[in-house]
Amino acid sequence: MRGPVAPPQVPLAVSRSDAFVDLVHESATRLERRWPQLAGVEFAVLDVPGDGSGPAGWEDDGGVPLGRLVTGGGGPDRIVVYRRPVEIRTKNRDERALLVHEVIVEQVAELLGVAPESVDPHYGQD
Repeated sequence: MRGPVAPPQVPLAVSRSDAFVDLVHESATRLERRWPQLAGVEFAVLDVPGDGSGPAGWEDDGGVPLGRLVTGGGGPDRIVVYRRPVEIRTKNRDERALLVHEVIVEQVAELLGVAPESVDPHYGQD
């Protein structure tokens, strides 16, 4: 008699969306250990920048942004990473993890008012 391959609570496959959220979480956790100021910052994933992204939704050069820092407004600061633009620019999980981390480092640097290299000394290195 055959049984289930995995218990019902264990997914057989992780979706691309869930895998991307995991990459953002891993990067954020790594930076939060070094920068306690990030404890109150929310990290979010959206598929693409949309109409609700406000005036900073698109890059000055007309390109699609990979992430965005949303500050103030009475709530916590939020760093948003856009999943589809990042996926389109990467070929595999390792490239995706590196780009996600670079996007988050850039947004954290903007939030803290420091250079990205101060946030992560390995920024920009392959």
